[in-house]
Amino acid sequence: MVHYLPITKARINLGQVVRRVVRNKEYFILEKDGIPVAGILGADELEDYLELQNPKVKTRDREKQRGHSQGKDATGRNASC
Repeated sequence: MVHYLPITKARINLGQVVRRVVRNKEYFILEKDGIPVAGILGADELEDYLELQNPKVKTRDREKQRGHSQGKDATGRNASC
């Protein structure tokens, strides 16, 4: 289901909005002065969309995740605490 929400209300209730997106697979269109300016959808759906637009996007994400799981930061260097 798609919900339209003023951006100020989304900011105030961001945790609840994200929870609904994740748990219920809901979508939110954020509006500023009644004009749609952004949307919120699940990360997996966004990745699928981006992959359809540019298949190389998914490859870059996998490389980042692989590096992160090996204790490396976004630049590929070893991350330390």
